Amino acid sequence: MKNIKIAVVGNCAAGKTTLVKNLKKAGFESSYNVPQEHSIVKKLWSRYEPDILIYLRCSLEIAKKRRPTISWGQHRLDEQKKKLANAHQNMDIYIDTDPYDIDEVLEIAINKIKERVEENGYI
Repeated sequence: MKNIKIAVVGNCAAGKTTLVKNLKKAGFESSYNVPQEHSIVKKLWSRYEPDILIYLRCSLEIAKKRRPTISWGQHRLDEQKKKLANAHQNMDIYIDTDPYDIDEVLEIAINKIKERVEENGYI
């Protein structure tokens, strides 16, 4: 199960890098972060053909709390969401990270990964 390829996408400061780092520590070594929100390639997330696509999101308010150096506003966040539209349509797992800390996001992700594995029979 832990050899499945897991792609993580989301807007800036949603927790992509942290989740991937923690998934790898938990043994999901084929997890990777996709900077889809910065790409003009609509399907960049699909490049490595992930078994599971995790979509993280956070609000502008939370993004600025997590990353105080963010100087942009809602318009840029909306633009990122447009760039993430294809990933959103194809996601397997959605996590709104606003109300959760790092450990809770990891726990939610692992539980949802296990559910997807059981549903789809990944080995």
